[in-house]
Parts: sequence; structure tokens; C-alpha cells
Amino acid sequence: MLEVKLIIASTREGRAADLVSPWAIRSLKARKGLSVEVLDLRDWDLPMFRENFSTIGNPNDPTFSSPLIKEWNAKIGSGDAYIFLTPEYNHSVPAVLKNAIDSVFVTFGFRNKPFGCVAYSGAITGGTRAVDHLAHIGVEAEMVALRNNLLFPRVGDAFDEAGEPKDPMSNLAMSIFLDDLVWWGDALKVARNQSVLPPAFFRQMAAQGAAGAQGEQLVNQPTGEGPAAA
Repeated sequence: MLEVKLIIASTREGRAADLVSPWAIRSLKARKGLSVEVLDLRDWDLPMFRENFSTIGNPNDPTFSSPLIKEWNAKIGSGDAYIFLTPEYNHSVPAVLKNAIDSVFVTFGFRNKPFGCVAYSGAITGGTRAVDHLAHIGVEAEMVALRNNLLFPRVGDAFDEAGEPKDPMSNLAMSIFLDDLVWWGDALKVARNQSVLPPAFFRQMAAQGAAGAQGEQLVNQPTGEGPAAA
């Protein structure tokens, strides 16, 4: 069973996410082999990112600057694949989404897992630039970005009274999107279970001796345990 986290990235009142998310959630839950959890950032009042190596405590079991950050890291780490349901704000993603991704710190919870986007906007672009920006962010978080994503331009008119997309191609696009997500999710899950290369940062620290015993401990953790193998 593939554990998929659907992250709703808009938190403002009157958000268009509420037009898109019911259909997206129905589509995900109808797909066999997926366990779907919705992470609405309205329910995760994460503080603006302020973590550093002095706030995390033991890097093998970080405490972070607040219990909510620890809980968020654990929640993200339990996923096998991610879907960002996001609008486009000023050619990018909402600040709350960037902050939520940044807050997955030291645990490497997103690492070696796929992600895709269901994006929307009130304009003809349909959130294209948010998707493009997320691809760059995802690479730095060591995720695998899907090529095929879903876009809803002029989102206010994109769904009918029953909550279904007016464009008949949307359901086909979702099917292809989920095919890709499942293929990459399954492949990367197998790879993670076989062996995981520790993050480059920890390997560099250990090689240079900058981390001392702590760096060696992180690099030498058993596969599947702790942040170095997350």
C-alpha cells in the first residue's frame, strides 16, 4: 500500500482549493493501492521557519523548536509520495507551502520520494509557474518531480454544480497522473527498502571530520533508521 499525502497549500478564506480538492480527494480514494491522507495547511499552524542545529537536539530524534514541527516532520516522513494542491501566487507557491517544505529539516522526510501537483489559478496559466517553482524546490528536498501534472486555468469556472471538472480530459489527466505517481512511488519504495545512500551533507561532514563522532554516527546508521536514511 502506497502512503500518499495530499497537501492543500492555500489557507486563506474563500480559497479556490475548496473547488478542486473534493474532486481530487475522490479521485485519489477511488484508486486501488493507495492510502490517502489529506494534510490541509489550515490545520497545521506551523511557525515561520527558524530551525537550526541548536534547536533540533539529538539529530537522530530531533525535538525541534516546537512539538508541532516534530509532529509535522513525522507526518511527512510517513509518506511514500506527495501531491501538492496549490494555487499560484506571484509566479510562485504560497508562503505557507514553502514554509511547510522548509520545516522538514534534518529528518529528510521528503527524500527519495515522488511528488506531483494539482495546480490552479484564476488566470489562463492554471498555476503553471507554481508547478515550475515546485520542481526546483523539490529537487533541493531530494524529491522526484513528476512530469505530468494537473492544471486548472480560470478555476472559478472549471467545475460544475456536482463538483466535477467541466473539461472531460481532466479525469483522463488524473488517471495518467496517478499512474506516474504509483509507478515512481512503488519503485522508490523498493529502492529505499533495499539500501539508502546517506544525504551528501552528512557524507561530506564525515569525510571532512567537521562533524566528528556525530557525523560518523549519522552516516553509519542502519538502512531505514533515522534522518540519514529517511
